[in-house]
Order: sequence, then C-alpha cells, then structure tokens
Amino acid sequence: MDIGLMVEGQNGLNWERWTRIYTLAERLGFPSLFRSDHYFIGEQQDSLDTYVSLAIAARETKNIRLGTLVSPMTFRPPVEIARMAAAIDLLSGGRFVLGMGAGWNEPEHVAYGIPFPERGERSGRLMEAVELVRALWSPGPANFDGKYYQLRDANMMPKPAQGRPWLLVGGSGPQRTLKVAARFADEWNCVNTPVTTYAERAAVLNAHCATFERDPSTIKRSMMTFGIVGPNEKALMHAAEIASHHVGRGQYDAKGLLAVAAERGVLHGTTDQVVDQLGKLAELGVNEVQFQHMDFDNDEVPEYLAAEIAPRVKNL
Repeated sequence: MDIGLMVEGQNGLNWERWTRIYTLAERLGFPSLFRSDHYFIGEQQDSLDTYVSLAIAARETKNIRLGTLVSPMTFRPPVEIARMAAAIDLLSGGRFVLGMGAGWNEPEHVAYGIPFPERGERSGRLMEAVELVRALWSPGPANFDGKYYQLRDANMMPKPAQGRPWLLVGGSGPQRTLKVAARFADEWNCVNTPVTTYAERAAVLNAHCATFERDPSTIKRSMMTFGIVGPNEKALMHAAEIASHHVGRGQYDAKGLLAVAAERGVLHGTTDQVVDQLGKLAELGVNEVQFQHMDFDNDEVPEYLAAEIAPRVKNL
C-alpha cells in the first residue's frame, strides 16, 4: 500500500503555501499529490484554480504523480478538461492523473451561477464525459453523439504523453458511478468509507466489471481520508483540533470528531491504530490511501506519515 497526500485547495491555499506543499511532498518521497476541485465548501477562503496549480507543480517536480481528486463534471465542458489534462500530462512527462466525478456541492454552484442538475443527470453527464475525454485522447479525429455532449471530427492536439493520462473515477454510487469506473477507469477512489461499506461497494464494482467483461484487478483501488493521526495522544488531539476546523465546521469539536471518526470511515489514531486500519483496507484490495494535508503552514503530519506510516504499510 502507498500513502499519498491530498490538499483541499479551497481551504485558504495560496501560491506560497502550494509551493511549500508540492516541494515538501516531492522531498519526502510521497508517490502522489492530489488537489480537490472546488470554489468553496463552507466558508469562502483563498483558493487556487486546480488545473493552473497542477500545471505549476508539474513543471517544478520530477517524480510525484499529480492529479485532481476530483473534477466535477458540472464546472467545465469535458472538451476543456480533456485539453487541460493532456497539456499537464505532457508537461509532467506522463505523471498526471485526471480524476473525474459527478459533482455534489450545490452551494458553490448557486453562488457562482453554475447549473446544478439533479443527480441522475449529473451521473449521466459523468458517463458521457469520461467516454468523450478518452475519445479525444485517442489517435485521429473523435466523434461522439451523446445526450449531453457531441463531437464532430474533433482532432485534439497535442495528444497526451504515453497514450493518455491515468483516469480516476471518484465516488461510491453503486448503480451509476461504479458502473462508470468499471467500464472506463484505471483507478477507483472513494472518500472516508468504513470497512464494511467499502467491501460492499468493491463487490458492486467487481460485478459491474463482469458485465463489461473486464478483469477487476486491472482497476487500482484508492481512498481519500481526512486522516486524524499522530505519533502520540498530544499530537493526535492537535490533529483533531485542526480537523474540527476544516472538516467539522463547527459541528464537532476535537473530541467529538474523534468519537465519530470510525463510523464515518475516517482513519484516526496513533501509529499502531492507523497501521491496523490501513491493514484492513489492504486486505480488501486498497492500493493507496491519500491523507488530507490540512495545516498548510505546518509540515509535521506529512513528515510523520512519510517517516512512520508509509514504511509500515509499504508491503501490505
């Protein structure tokens, strides 16, 4: 199992902080660094455009894989997503991961005047968008005739590096999102999912794979977690305080957030506890877990993950 980092860029990210984070992630040897794609969630704060920030990181790093976790299909036409992904993939030398999802956060759509269709339409758009993006990355002109999107002899150039970028589908909707993942994705990602729920969703994904005559083992499995972790109780409580501000948003204090962490599928605890939780996910086939880096001005948690957690789970 690999341990990666994930940054919610709408939570006060600026250029100084972003430069610090991707430099740190590369120096510590993390295999991946992902960005959310939101205008805001809750409080409106500094927020860097996801694709612009990833283009900069692609130019300034050498080894780490970089990607979106995930881009809602409501924000941009899929043609623009395909073009930006191809450009960043070329810039990074084939290290870009395009994570795509249906979209869920209605308030940011309302605030910025972006249409927010009902769930069925969002899922339908995701299915078509993934197929259209793959078509544009393919050699030669692409044609697509969907309900929501169309192409007519569209020959997008330049093409991505090494054929096409790695394609990640995020979400756990059993009848729509997991079907998209089974048909098209190189990687399926879910967020803060309890072990029993994850096992159920993984079984659904495998069943969809059978429908498309696809080997389930060809799909990488990953999970993003808020990750309330630390080497000792003092560090753990500090991490919980930071998390209560970023993800609790006033609903839970530090102790309350730790109390509900297990039922919400949030990895939490000191080293042995976290390794045990990761071991259970590894047994279910999870290949990588991306921990959210919440305190942009403090390197302690990423350094702890790289030094203490990643080596313990590398061979799971």
